[in-house]
This record gives sequence, C-alpha cells and structure tokens, in this order.
Amino acid sequence: MSQSMSDHQDTNHFSYERSWVEIEAMLDKAERMLNHHKSEFYRYQKRKDTQGKKKTLLHARNYKALEGVCKTLRWTLGDKNVTHPLK
Repeated sequence: MSQSMSDHQDTNHFSYERSWVEIEAMLDKAERMLNHHKSEFYRYQKRKDTQGKKKTLLHARNYKALEGVCKTLRWTLGDKNVTHPLK
C-alpha cells in the first residue's frame, strides 16, 4: 500500500504564483468583510425576534471565520504582531 501525499504537499496542485499585491488586496477585502459582519452582528443583536437571533449567529460565525483569514494573511505577509495563525 503506497502512501499518498496530502493536498498541501502535492505541488502539482499549487501554483505558488500569488503576488504580494494580490495577498494585500485579499487582506483588505477580508478586513472590510470582517468589519461589515461585526457591525451587522451588533445591529441584529439588539433585536429580540427569531430573525434577529438567526442573523446574529450568522454574522458572529462569519466574523470569527474572517478573523482567522485576516490573521493568516497577516502572518503570510510577515506581520510581526502575528506570532502564528493557529494560536
């Protein structure tokens, strides 16, 4: 039985051609989306109905996911304030 490489080790599936400009643009977009979800979270959190609760959870989930995206992109760019994206 042969061992296969995981996706991140199989270099045939990765181009490694992203420029710093592309990564910075993605970080900018992710931070804008992060701010949007944060403000929407607080807006819907004030509502007491079922729709407000569902929207609050949606925006909270997306906010937390985008926090990880931003941290990882900042780490990729060499931000000295980000020690490791998984911590």
